[in-house]
Parts: sequence; structure tokens; C-alpha cells
Amino acid sequence: MNLHTTHDDVRHYYGDVLQSTRDLRTGACCPAEAMPPALRTLLEDVHPEVKDRFYGCGSPLPPALEGRTVLDLGCGTGRDVYLLSRLVGESGSVIGVDMTPEQLQVATRHQDWHARRYGHAQSNVRFVEGYIERLAACGIADASVDVVVSNCVLNLSPEKEQVFAEIFRVLKPGGELYFSDVFADRRIPDALRTDPVLLGECLAGALYIEDFRRMLERLGYADARGVSQSPIPLLDPQIEARIGMVGFRSMTMRAFRLPLEDRCEDYGQMATYRGSIAGLPHAFVLDDHHRFETGNPMRVCGNTFDMLAQSRFAAHFDLLGDKRVHFGLFDCGTGPTTAAASAGACC
Repeated sequence: MNLHTTHDDVRHYYGDVLQSTRDLRTGACCPAEAMPPALRTLLEDVHPEVKDRFYGCGSPLPPALEGRTVLDLGCGTGRDVYLLSRLVGESGSVIGVDMTPEQLQVATRHQDWHARRYGHAQSNVRFVEGYIERLAACGIADASVDVVVSNCVLNLSPEKEQVFAEIFRVLKPGGELYFSDVFADRRIPDALRTDPVLLGECLAGALYIEDFRRMLERLGYADARGVSQSPIPLLDPQIEARIGMVGFRSMTMRAFRLPLEDRCEDYGQMATYRGSIAGLPHAFVLDDHHRFETGNPMRVCGNTFDMLAQSRFAAHFDLLGDKRVHFGLFDCGTGPTTAAASAGACC
């Protein structure tokens, strides 16, 4: 796939063809799940023009971000950047990277408006025009970011492995990638992967979920976890006729920059959520099969333990155990049976 041709097609589609969400022809680049109530309240304070040109497929805004540095890849007009601006607070910062000037023009002209709206002495966000495959050229240093988010953008890249390599380069040890994107139940035929409309609608570049798992393993990052997922309706009869044999899903995933094992191993460890994350007094959801109820100890595998103990979530858990004694594979019980499970979420 030609890098420059693909970028040009995507830039044209998002800069010229799409003028608002009403121009979308499928449900791929539309939110597939309801935004949590707390975020919906914050959304009311985002400028209408920014919201009107939003083309994401999920709500990849994790909790516990106060004071953190967050990077939004493919930020577009900045809707998620401005939501994150509130979540990180004045002591945190948000960087939005996008290659489409028309989108960034909308984002930047409302920057001061949002700072005043939020009561910030100065804006805590900045926007960079550049390629998500080339974050070094965007001035993003090694191990400088706490959390990377992306909303229905990574599928658009013709160099996906390079994108994920860059993500893990800029993440701090224990940092998190938390993103929503379109995944496919099979590999997209080569003849369709360069179609400008299918590409712009986030279908032609959708990753086969098993290839995503294999790619992260090659990069040295095992056990990506599925958080949520929803089927994507194609809606347009012409698009259905061309690519309707593929099943598409919007999936929210998380992965940590940690040396995790490729299987869930049992070390007799326990984790108890303290209920201390803002907005989550009763429970914390790590993924689609780990819901930690406040005060209720839960047996966890070694990978889950490390995700909690070596990340920003450590301050919100009582963690018991180490890895001196190994008890074999962790008993996963019923576990997840969805496609998210095959992305490495195995306990």
C-alpha cells in the first residue's frame, strides 16, 4: 500500500468530503456505544463546531488521568482532546496529532474558548500537524507520555505496525494505550484496501483481530485487553454489496507498556479496589471480564496484577502477593467468549 497515496486519500476524505457527521455513509465512524454520563456532562462544554465534525467510533477516555500527559492520535477537530483537557486538569497536558489541516484549523481556533470555558489560566492542550507513524517528527520524545488514546483512526494508517511501535516508544514504562477502532473478522481483500470511500469510512483498513494480537506480540507487548465492543452497521447498499462479507466491530482496547507473559499464570495474587478513582466509587472495570467491586478481594493472574501494580492504577488498589511461587496456568473460569478474547485477554 502506497503511504503517500493513502494519506492523500484520507486527508481528502476528512478534509474535503466530510463536512459533518451527516456526510458519513456507514456506522463505522460513529459512536457505537453510549458515552458514560460523567463524560456526557463534560461534552456539553465542548464547542458545537468541534462536536459536529467528530468521526470517532467509541469513547476511549480512561479514568484516573488527573495530572497526566495524554497523547491523542488522529485528534481531528479536537473533541476528545478537549474532554481530556478537563480530565487531566490544569496540572496535566494533552497533545493532539493529526495530518488534516482543515480539521486542525477547527480545533485550534477554539483553543482559547475552551480554556476560558474550563476556567484554566492558560490552555493545557496543543495541536501538532503530523503523521501518527512519525511521532518523533512531531516532537514526541521517548517515554514522555502517560496515556495514548485514539478514536477510530489507527485503521486509517497504511503502516500500522510502525504506528504501534511509535506508541510504545513514547509511552512511559507502565503507561497505557487505550483506543477505540474498527476491527474485522477476517483480512480485508487486497482489491478493497485502497478504495478511497471504504478507507475513509474506516472499513478498508480495519485490522483482523488475530493479526492485531500477532502484531503486538512481535513488538513485545502481550495481553491486550478488550474493554467493550459493538457490531457496526454498513447502512449504505453500495458499500454492503462491496464489502458486506466482512463482519466489522467497534472495539475499545487497552494495552500497557509492561513485560507481560503471553499466558495468564497463577501466582496466588489478590487485588482489592479501594473505590478511590474519581467517579467510580463502587467498581472499576479493567476489561470485559475484570470488574473489581469496591472492597471485594479478587484473585487475579500475574498479568492483571502487574497491570494494576505497575501503572497509574496502583494507588487505587490493595495488592497482595508476588511471583515467588508459581501455581501453573490461571483458572480462567468461563472467561470471555467474544472476539475480544482472542486479542490476548485470556483470564
